[in-house]
Amino acid sequence: MITSKDNETLKLVRKLLGQRKHRHETGLFAAEGEDLVAAARHAGIEPVHLLTAGETVDADLLSRVSTLPHPARVIGIYRGAHLPTGRRDVCLALWRLSDPGNVGTLLRSADAFGACVALSEGCADPLSPKALRASAGAIFRAPIVDWNDRPARCVALVAHGGRPLAEASLAPPVTLLLGAERAGLPDEQATGCYRATIPVADGSESMNVAAAGAIALYEASRATG
Repeated sequence: MITSKDNETLKLVRKLLGQRKHRHETGLFAAEGEDLVAAARHAGIEPVHLLTAGETVDADLLSRVSTLPHPARVIGIYRGAHLPTGRRDVCLALWRLSDPGNVGTLLRSADAFGACVALSEGCADPLSPKALRASAGAIFRAPIVDWNDRPARCVALVAHGGRPLAEASLAPPVTLLLGAERAGLPDEQATGCYRATIPVADGSESMNVAAAGAIALYEASRATG
């Protein structure tokens, strides 16, 4: 059992939870909590290290490295290379989303509708603690593909000025392109895409990007049904 705060595995967990740079350099990430660890297990992804309070590590030491409001009783360390790969016919492409909660929530929606996800440069890290929690385990099921490896036909969701989403042809293969939370999509990113807008009630400015992505995925699923 680990009983020292200077243990190398505990040091690794601290760095993985706190530093995107360290996750990138090592190819590892840490998932906190029994639900995420169970999701990885159900997906057939085994941890490099598994720390369990009171069994493999002193419970107080584990609580000190956890980022959760109620400290995790279990933390698993995983290899990013073991996550699912492979393009799907519907792809949710996220342009410079900075909120890890939105990235994780959209991963969860993509998983629910059998889609993959593409992340541009400047997006929040999907392997950060907040994004992992928001994904609710979808990180272990929904493939993340290279930005350039997505279906060529594109429907860009814009807050204003597009045709109603219900009029868009969403039959796969198709990419659903969403922009940053505040700035939206720059014109050059939407070039060549069908521009679609989700109608909202009079007086409402727009909707959360995670909600918009879920609605677009639902509409795409109807197109295939």
